Amino acid sequence: MTTIYSARWVLPIAFPAIDFGAVAIQEARIAAVGTAAEIIARFPDARVEDFGQSVLLPGLINAHSHLELTVMRGFLEHEEPDFFAWLRKLTVARMGMTPEDLFVSAACGAVEAARAGITCLADSSSAAAQSMKALREVGLRAIVYQESFGPDPRLADENARKLAAQLAELRALESQLVRAGVSPHAPYTVSPRQLELISQLALAERLPLMMHAAESEAERVFMLEGAGPFAEGLKARGIDWAAPGISTIQHLQEHGVLETKPLLAHCITVDGADLELIRQNDARIAHCPKSNAKLRHGRAPFADFIAGGLKTGLGSDSVASNNNCDLIEEARFATLSARLTPGSQAPVSAEQSLFAATLGGAQALGLEEQVGALVEGMQADLTVIGLEGAHQQPVDDPVSTLVFSCSGRDVRLTVVAGKEIFRDGVMLGVSEAELLGRLRLARSRFDQI
Repeated sequence: MTTIYSARWVLPIAFPAIDFGAVAIQEARIAAVGTAAEIIARFPDARVEDFGQSVLLPGLINAHSHLELTVMRGFLEHEEPDFFAWLRKLTVARMGMTPEDLFVSAACGAVEAARAGITCLADSSSAAAQSMKALREVGLRAIVYQESFGPDPRLADENARKLAAQLAELRALESQLVRAGVSPHAPYTVSPRQLELISQLALAERLPLMMHAAESEAERVFMLEGAGPFAEGLKARGIDWAAPGISTIQHLQEHGVLETKPLLAHCITVDGADLELIRQNDARIAHCPKSNAKLRHGRAPFADFIAGGLKTGLGSDSVASNNNCDLIEEARFATLSARLTPGSQAPVSAEQSLFAATLGGAQALGLEEQVGALVEGMQADLTVIGLEGAHQQPVDDPVSTLVFSCSGRDVRLTVVAGKEIFRDGVMLGVSEAELLGRLRLARSRFDQI
């Protein structure tokens, strides 16, 4: 059975926009892309759905999320001025969550993503099994990275063995849509020895690797001078830290991480030499502008990422540090905040940010042959966004309207591998009301923290 979705505008991303376009889908794949007249003539027996004054584009790709933390939306607002306090309170709350809490939190996050037209995520999780189960239930595509912690080099081998054991469970949960990866959390939570062991594991098992990198000034001082709250925290735990006196990116190069072509989240405190190392190693970047701003970490050089040809996607980070999982809003903020540099000769365009939210995100995840564009033969991951609203009129250019006037609330349809999972305000296949009720119950247990 062939299904044809048509709309006033189709944005394939890989080639120019199509006026009065259409996409034909057969099972999980895109069978054809072109004008509605051409596609309907080619598949005369197909079921045709015309979304009218809408834009049809590839499903959005969230290059960095923490779905298991959805329950913490708004929970850490008072701690935001002190990132160390923010991390400490988050950790205490997370340790008190049951496997059921983690599943429900991740499932509600996946529902929010689907409602916002996101079809694929790079999700970092301390309980990856629960996140993988949640994503499978909702029907999204994802790479779920099992996080590994361990700043004490004396425990590096033990922690690496624990990660390998966790992967055995995760491998059993993999599907055509959801696969497992690994994530040494950050340079201030993982020892150099453990970084090397996890990188070796990723290479040997051909696992995707993700890591938080160059995220804050506190991290920069920790790496260069061995000072600040992260160094003090390790000292209080009896863990010696000898600052390498180099940047985080150089540190990752020295300890084998860049060899894995990792996905690096944030990359705020990077310079030209760091970006060249990223380029040379074909590492990738998840740009999270709203989270970076909300936590007062600074502004990553998004325009430089683009100018350098770096594989860059957009990420929401967790809703504990962003408050929503809306990649259209993220694209708008990324575009506008990149223009704040006085005298910038090459401001980021709406087209460039939309690319980062789609095919750029697919490149960052190593999935560009499967998703991120509307191309015959690729996976049928797509979204339809209505452009009929007063807040969008008049529409001169669909890309500018999408990035500057829309939000995830304008999404009408989300399709993953040819299957509709969200349509016209209703999740298909899961009970959103039930999940949200369970989420509120899980949050009620935070009252004493």
